[in-house]
Amino acid sequence: MRRKNDSLRELSEENLRNFTFPDPHNDHPFGAFAYGGDLRVPRIIAAYKQGIFPWFSFERDTPIWYCPMQRFVIKPSEIHVSHSLRNLINRGEYEVSFDRDFDGVIRGCAMVNGRYMQQGAWLGERIITVYTHLFKRGVVHSVEVWNRKTGALAGGLYGGYTGRCFMGESMFSREPSASKLALIGLAQKLRGMGDTIIDCQERSDHLASMGGRFMDYDTYLTYLTEPTGDNDKSE
Repeated sequence: MRRKNDSLRELSEENLRNFTFPDPHNDHPFGAFAYGGDLRVPRIIAAYKQGIFPWFSFERDTPIWYCPMQRFVIKPSEIHVSHSLRNLINRGEYEVSFDRDFDGVIRGCAMVNGRYMQQGAWLGERIITVYTHLFKRGVVHSVEVWNRKTGALAGGLYGGYTGRCFMGESMFSREPSASKLALIGLAQKLRGMGDTIIDCQERSDHLASMGGRFMDYDTYLTYLTEPTGDNDKSE
């Protein structure tokens, strides 16, 4: 679990009142730079517009805010689909949908492989409630992968979309490679929306194998500045 340390800045009264953040530039290895505030919808929306996200154990009361200076991203036009994944897609055993079962996806991310019980787990009921509100506002979206034979939800992912960036929050698989199929489906959808990126937040070997690479924060910010229509509304 990423922990609060002495270098973190507490959100000021002005930050709390105006849903703003201190300058997120930082030298923390994971990007932690501030703490405090709450998880109200306008604050999460304001955070997304700067590439900031909360990440803390649901057993703790105080949000910790992260903004990595090197973002691990996938450009949809550059996603790598391995031979085995292509064969899996061609067999037609799975169907990909969007925003059909957000609750199933976020709870799958929370519970699969006993994640909820692990030390530092962050997807508790408070986070689920907040992101469900964001989903209803059109700020957060889900990708579902369904087993065509059984009709069961095999895997998926969810995240926020702002500007030209999909900020991935979490993914899960109940069947082999289901989360990879969700990521491929998302990339295919985003390819039709121009020059976009998928922010994976953190590097992993399997994301690197699918085309992930690091992008510096200042370049990343240019993908957050495009108009987002209804996503800009605040309560």
